[in-house]
Amino acid sequence: MSNWVLLSILAVVSYLYGSINWAIIISKIKRVDIRSMGSGNPGTLNMSRNLGLKAGLLTFLLDVLKGVVPTLLAYFLTRDRLFDNTAFIVADFAVFLCGFCVVMGHIYPLFMKFKGGKGIATTIGVFLVASFAFGWEWGMIALMALVGAGVFIYFTEFGAMGSFIAITPPAIGANIRLFLTYNYAETVGYTYYFIANVLIFAICLFTWFAHRRNIERMLAGDEHPTSIKEMVIKMRLKKQQSNNQKDENK
Repeated sequence: MSNWVLLSILAVVSYLYGSINWAIIISKIKRVDIRSMGSGNPGTLNMSRNLGLKAGLLTFLLDVLKGVVPTLLAYFLTRDRLFDNTAFIVADFAVFLCGFCVVMGHIYPLFMKFKGGKGIATTIGVFLVASFAFGWEWGMIALMALVGAGVFIYFTEFGAMGSFIAITPPAIGANIRLFLTYNYAETVGYTYYFIANVLIFAICLFTWFAHRRNIERMLAGDEHPTSIKEMVIKMRLKKQQSNNQKDENK
């Protein structure tokens, strides 16, 4: 199978997989529609605010896996391939192509009239694979960004800004890695190098664009707070109420 046939198949599969929205599925199981609650966004933060921290974390993990699965599949299927007459490894192109397609599927899903989530958790999954697959040192950048985002949200309650912190450093790291890998290579295949960097930029651009309303609200001081502390307290109270109910029924 030629490189471009394989890449085309992977791209289409990634987009279709990205079009599955776990927040909506989980909220429907709970007999509500997350799109009619809070900010209306079918994503991790709105799920956490309205359906509890457990529902939010489950959504986050499933959306991260949404980014991990197709990107990891693309890496393993293309890591031993080179583009014709170049030294450019197909995997360095494929992971970002599939990453872009799965994020587009999440933000503009085919199954929901192209109205989906904002793509942060899925983007995190993409960059985790794109970082760790090519070296632990790059993976640490992605992990530190994720931890930094969590700490920032915990202390400031600015969820959208924390989301940007989670995805921007590993994106920059990916650009740097490509530069260091191919800057001195002969027959590098600059077209593929250029497009790979554009795909990295496009992934971030579309996730930032999906947050344009959040940015406007932040500038106006009207952004919805994301209080992790409050979510934990609510979860504990709910658990305590459940235990008290069980004791009363004994």
